[in-house]
This record gives sequence, structure tokens and C-alpha cells, in this order.
Amino acid sequence: MSLSVGIVGLPNVGKSTLFNALTKNGVPAENYPFCTIDPSVGIVAVPDSRLDTLTEISKSEKTIPAAIEFVDIAGLVKGAAAGEGLGNKFLSNIREVDMIAEVVRIFDDQDMIHVAGVVDPMSDIEVINLELILADTETVAKRAGNIEREVKRGDKEAAIEHDMLVRLQQHLEDGKLANRFECTDQEQPLIKQLHLLTMKPFLYVFNKKNGSFNFDEQNDERWQELMHFIEETGSEYVVVDAGVEHELKDLSEDEKVEFRREYGTLDSGVDSLIRGAYHRLGLMSYFTTGETETRAWTVKIGATGPEAGAAIHTDFKDKYIRAQVVSFEDLVQAGSIAAARDAGKLRTEGKEYVVSDGDVIEFLI
Repeated sequence: MSLSVGIVGLPNVGKSTLFNALTKNGVPAENYPFCTIDPSVGIVAVPDSRLDTLTEISKSEKTIPAAIEFVDIAGLVKGAAAGEGLGNKFLSNIREVDMIAEVVRIFDDQDMIHVAGVVDPMSDIEVINLELILADTETVAKRAGNIEREVKRGDKEAAIEHDMLVRLQQHLEDGKLANRFECTDQEQPLIKQLHLLTMKPFLYVFNKKNGSFNFDEQNDERWQELMHFIEETGSEYVVVDAGVEHELKDLSEDEKVEFRREYGTLDSGVDSLIRGAYHRLGLMSYFTTGETETRAWTVKIGATGPEAGAAIHTDFKDKYIRAQVVSFEDLVQAGSIAAARDAGKLRTEGKEYVVSDGDVIEFLI
């Protein structure tokens, strides 16, 4: 399963620095607007300590984590929906990703310029979201105009869609993201086919800087305003120090822990971002393990046994008969697949089985 996360934000808020930390790729990250012209793509491992445990249990020769794709997208400016700056390129690139990670600066630093001249996180969010909303409003209005003739001819399906489009357009004009639009089950496929930018899941990434005036640490009124927005909209966020994570990107895990102690940031913001994106995309992992390899496989939350098998090979979905399943916790407690079987923890599941995060599965086809 290949799903991508677009890293977006205003120029100079730390997008490319964060991307470098995520992927260890040397994309430009200079301190000036529009240094990222073409999107860079990186495949990032999803942190999961359970893999190491399973590798040790099975004495696997290799370990393969789940992966997620991040795309570093050119900075957006006010007026992007009308083609300002690199607006058209920004909008076309963001249409191709499955999720938006919106990077917002939450620190004051006189040595780092801000495109607006002042650091105001809520203003940044409003600028970015408004440009996406404006682009979506144009898409909805165009679609409504295209089906007006069918509506006038009495086409019932067109009338249902047109009614939904009118409500959706008003929703967007009120400054709300399409992913907060309430629609019926009948209307869901209609709105999905519009491929709206703001229908994508959002994850806000609040970028701080070690040694600077960080709004979260100071409980600045700008941080309080952000938290009110998060609570009011039911949004999700992570806090990351992109600069620190970038400095640590080439170090070993032990060295990272030591340096984080010095920086006073024991938690990895990058790992939190990756896990947060994985969750916002509605993904989970199940495992296969043996002497050859231990591997995490990515599936949608709620996937059935056959759907999970398709992550390995399409034949596993079509030819699925049953699977032997044990939870990660039960396998660890037992110490081996054989011991889990003896303890009655290894069970056989049919086609209707809904896979749980952390299941260890052997497919029988």
C-alpha cells in the first residue's frame, strides 16, 4: 500500500529541514523563500519497537519496517489559488498526496526571516487553509455549473448532487475545510469524486527551535490560540524541533538519545510525526515473522483477513482460505509461535476476520 503525506506550509517555516530529518535526503533548506521548487519524495520507515522484539524471538535474518511516503512541497504564499508565487505548482502537487502535514512555526528568532515579517501561527494556518479552500470552492462551483442542465431536465441524481454542492459551497465560503462537511451516505461518493484538497486528512506540525522563544514552552498567547483552534476543530497535532532532528539525522540511536538529553528534548518529534501521519491516514500494521525475515505490513484499519493478505500479494486476497493469528502480546508472553500454539493463543481465522493492529499472521492459501 503506497500512501503519501505532503509537507506544506508558508516559505521558511522549516519544511525542508523537517524533510531532511525525516528522510536523510539532502534537499535544499536554505533560509530564503521558494528554495524548494520541485517536490522531493522520501520513503520513511514507521518506527515500531515491536519489530525488534519479533526479530529477536524468531532470530530473523532481516527486519523490514512499514513505510510511508513524504513529499516536500514548494512553499505557499497568499494568493496561491490565483496563481501567486508558486501557487499553481503547489496546488497541483498537493492534489497528488493522500494527506497534508501542515508545518507551522511556533518560535521567535530574529535571525530567521518570516515571509509575513511577524510570527503568527494562526495567521499562517488561516493563509494556507484559505488558499486550499478557495481552490476547492472553484472546483465545487464548476461542477455545480456543469450539472445544471441535467437538473433542469429533471434528473433526480443530478438534483441530489446539486443540492449537496450548494451546501458544500456555502460550507467552504464560511471558511471551513471540506473534511468537516456533514453529508449523507448517498452523498459521500459524490463528494469523493471531486478530489477536493481540504477533504484530505490534516495533521498540524508545530515547529519549535531549541534555544529560541518557543510559544509552547512559554505558554504564549499565540500557543493558547493554537490550542483553542485544535480543540474547536477536533484537529490533531505534533510538536517537533526540525533543526534538532536534522542535526541528529545521521547519528546512531544511542548517540541520538545522548544528544537529546543535552538539547532537553528526549522525545523524537520526527517519530511522533511519522506515527501521527500513519494514524491520520487510518493505517495500522500487522506482522509476519520467521527465520528469513520479520516484516510489518501496512493495511487500513478495519481490514479483513483477505484484504490484509493482499498487502503481501494480490493472490492472497483471491485465494484466501484461512490464517493462523496470534496477537503480538500473546506471542511475546509465550516466547515462540510453537509455545503460543501449545498455550491455545494461536488461532485459525476465516475470511470474515477483522485484523487487529499488531497481529502476527501466517496466511494459509
